[in-house]
Amino acid sequence: MAKFLNTTGVSYHLEELIKNTTDRLILISPYLQFSKRVKDHLEDLNLKKKDIRIIYRENKLQVEESNWLEGQIGIRTSLCSTLHAKCYINEHEAIVTSMNLYQFSQQNNDEMGVYVKKDEDPQLYRDIFEEAQRLLTISEEIRVSVKKVDKEADSKIEDSLNEIKKKKRNPNARLLSTKDLSQLLKTSSRNVNSMLVDNKFMYKDGEDWVTTKRGKDFGGVERAGQYGKFVLWPEDIAETLKG
Repeated sequence: MAKFLNTTGVSYHLEELIKNTTDRLILISPYLQFSKRVKDHLEDLNLKKKDIRIIYRENKLQVEESNWLEGQIGIRTSLCSTLHAKCYINEHEAIVTSMNLYQFSQQNNDEMGVYVKKDEDPQLYRDIFEEAQRLLTISEEIRVSVKKVDKEADSKIEDSLNEIKKKKRNPNARLLSTKDLSQLLKTSSRNVNSMLVDNKFMYKDGEDWVTTKRGKDFGGVERAGQYGKFVLWPEDIAETLKG
């Protein structure tokens, strides 16, 4: 069952949520100003190669925050000009709150929020997670140097997708697993998964791989297996991943 949080509760559970991340962390906050403790936890996760995504609205970071983010190469940041929501989520728990990831807010403002555990309220957690994924999809990823990512690659993907939509798909076309694609592309399955995630074709939800709308449009098909859901892809996606 969801739990109500006051200002102190939000601050405490936010730090614990970051610290206890085992795989993937998404931090959504219009404004950013990291406390030392939050920076320490994020640096530790980054060193452990965890998937850290930060979505914020204002590309006007203080010099200290900008320099710190520039030094955290593995942390991926995105801008969303319409962002007003504040949400923090890992693979086990989520917080939806009025509190920005901003040190002044944590220390001076009167805030409130709701804390959700995946194993206690899986549907609510999934709804929050899917909205976080939608925000990632519509946000514009920027590099740590605070320069916008070149949209040329994204444009090529959309062009490929539009071409495929124009064609009549062969119902007997081969569907390939990640392992099949890795052999076709002569790379590891892990790299193929990263390509598919980076190109916004799928994302990981706990142990499950889930297709995005773009992935479904491209012909991705979810299947259930012994170790959770996985996705099969039409053979022609290899050319898009190569590009």
